[in-house]
Amino acid sequence: LVRSQTLPRTSGAQARKALFEKWEQDTAGKGKGEARAKLKRSQSFGVASASSIKQLLLEWCRKKTLGYQHVDLQNFSSSWSDGMAFCALVHSFFPDAFDYGALSPAQRQKNFELAFTMAENLANCERLIEVEDMMVMGHRPDPMCVFTYVQSLYNHLRRFE
Repeated sequence: LVRSQTLPRTSGAQARKALFEKWEQDTAGKGKGEARAKLKRSQSFGVASASSIKQLLLEWCRKKTLGYQHVDLQNFSSSWSDGMAFCALVHSFFPDAFDYGALSPAQRQKNFELAFTMAENLANCERLIEVEDMMVMGHRPDPMCVFTYVQSLYNHLRRFE
């Protein structure tokens, strides 16, 4: 067999040996505690947890909708149930697209239709939630459905920042 040009020429054992030799050189003359501190890893290994990702996304939404009436984002369920948060989020990127001040939390279906249509037309963000589904879910929509759609909105809208 012909060895690929992209593979390293050293074996795994040789690579480990070289790594340990380098480490020994770097820690030579240092106390035990100093060498150990250098090898310490965080528990998360740099990967954010699902809850922290949700909190970061919710915080981004709060910043974008700050000052909008009828929007108080506390979660990915009831906070989005009347469509006002969706409208405010889209409006914050496209303020000339529609008159946010003319909207009412009582007109849920109209709000969902407006927000989802504007997001689709202006930001090319596909509808991952249907208006009818949001209406059926009432005042406690499925948080995973809302979170998934808001994630998609984030990915599309941030291009306009």
